[in-house]
Amino acid sequence: MAITVNIYYTGNRGAARKFAEEMTVSGVVDAIRAEAGNLRYAYFFPMEDPETVLLIDSWRDQQALDTHHASPMMAQIARLREKYDLHMQVERYLSDETPTTSQDEAFIRR
Repeated sequence: MAITVNIYYTGNRGAARKFAEEMTVSGVVDAIRAEAGNLRYAYFFPMEDPETVLLIDSWRDQQALDTHHASPMMAQIARLREKYDLHMQVERYLSDETPTTSQDEAFIRR
């Protein structure tokens, strides 16, 4: 069962976007994506809120997420959060192993 964590980073004067840019340019994002058990690590920008960035972070299981949290990259991420004075809202989801139904498929354009 995969774990997905949505992290909303909010700052002022474009700080959240600058944080995401520095995370990407510095190579931290690529390093996280290369970690065993990482399924997704992607930033998104809400159209209606220019001061917030959404990170969708998915892991194979709790052990993979715990290993990531114990990695040296977490100290880098914490420093950047402080640098940009970001505040966070976190949502955590477990994957649903239930297959989609034909009714679900009727609303999905592939």
